[in-house]
Amino acid sequence: MIITDEALALAKRYIDENVVGKTSFDDCIHIALATIHKADILVSWNFKHIVNVYRIRGYNSINLRSGYQTLEIRSPKDIIGYESED
Repeated sequence: MIITDEALALAKRYIDENVVGKTSFDDCIHIALATIHKADILVSWNFKHIVNVYRIRGYNSINLRSGYQTLEIRSPKDIIGYESED
């Protein structure tokens, strides 16, 4: 996927509004691209910078104020169903 100026601007806004720190810019680009491309869900093991309820609220607040939809962000554990053996 090509990193566009639109994605860079949205990622920078996440940083500027203190959702995460500057060292998480790559994570912000990932979230911005998923947002811009209207991904159904973003799945990540990164609980510090991505799959964190406070950060998710921050990303989605910025998304809405920027004219984008909210992004569903979950951990793999939330997505994978385990069938019990009977």
